[in-house]
Amino acid sequence: MIKYHPRNARIKRDYFEWQKEANRKSDSTIDNIRKAIDRYERYTAFDDFRIFNKHKAIGFKKHISHTKSTKSGRPLSKATVSSTLSHLKDFFKWLAYQRGYRRIDLNQIEYFNLSEKELRVAKGKSFRKYPTIEQIRAVLVSMSADSEIGRRNRALIAFTLLTGMRDSAIASLKLKHAWLDQELVEQRADEVKTKFSKTIHTYFFPVGDDFKEIVVDWITYLYKVKLFTDNDPVFPRTRITHNAILEFQADGIEPIHWQSANQIRKIFKDVFTSAGLEYFTPHTFRTTLVRFGERVCQTPEDFKAWSQNLGHEQVLTTFTSYGQIEEFKQGEIIGGLSAANARRNENAVINKKLDILVRKVLEEGK
Repeated sequence: MIKYHPRNARIKRDYFEWQKEANRKSDSTIDNIRKAIDRYERYTAFDDFRIFNKHKAIGFKKHISHTKSTKSGRPLSKATVSSTLSHLKDFFKWLAYQRGYRRIDLNQIEYFNLSEKELRVAKGKSFRKYPTIEQIRAVLVSMSADSEIGRRNRALIAFTLLTGMRDSAIASLKLKHAWLDQELVEQRADEVKTKFSKTIHTYFFPVGDDFKEIVVDWITYLYKVKLFTDNDPVFPRTRITHNAILEFQADGIEPIHWQSANQIRKIFKDVFTSAGLEYFTPHTFRTTLVRFGERVCQTPEDFKAWSQNLGHEQVLTTFTSYGQIEEFKQGEIIGGLSAANARRNENAVINKKLDILVRKVLEEGK
């Protein structure tokens, strides 16, 4: 069975290079594009891209709508289907302008489009589950700080809430980026893996002195006890050694960055489940902070600063990505508005009656 097409492989290499160097896409985005094209090629049994037509687009669209996830065993979400088809549309539109592929009809590429109904479903936002600050505090209380690894893990949980940083940025963060005297973390794009390679200045969110103390104690420990330098990681990886019977064992930390954020997510999963709570990913802490910000911010300027602290250039990003109101809260607000309106109407009637009574008394007194 054919598992690749030589001509396809060459043009894909050119496309990925264009996406990275000319279109400035991140490695993670390119990886998603690669997966989308791979799905299409497997469906067509690795046909030459040059013989693309609307029938292949329609067939693939039906195919992927019934494809099941290899992880969950359930059909792919409409959001995944939509993004896959979108990546393919972009690819074939680019391809149609390349030498040897100009017979591809641009109009037929549009057959990758989902119906308006399917698109609405794909773009619909579900309510995000997130931990409360009280739950995060309970997790920290349940964690042991008797070992070096335990202290690191506690500091990791506290630091994620204190800064709202993404896990990939945390994994690449160096000690020199944390300015404790100013309660500031400088996420420099040339050294820290930030989203869209943006430099972000993040001040500690006012979530509680207990979170801040855990982080300060940890960083102080790294400098004064472990003798780490500015270029060493804030959250170093676990050192693995052998015991007496040559079995692998965790043996403290070493001044080396984690290669990815996978270990951070594993730590989160372990500590939350050990505390008897649902597993919340590091990214959900950003939603926790947005919810907290909605309560404490009093002016548009307050929320703009809060949003910027999360690395969002536009406040609208914070609202649309994280600011959806939970269903129960939505009900409370609507119910509250109804009650408030009823009280206002009732007060208006009472005030009107009092006004009539006062005028009558004044007229009788003349």
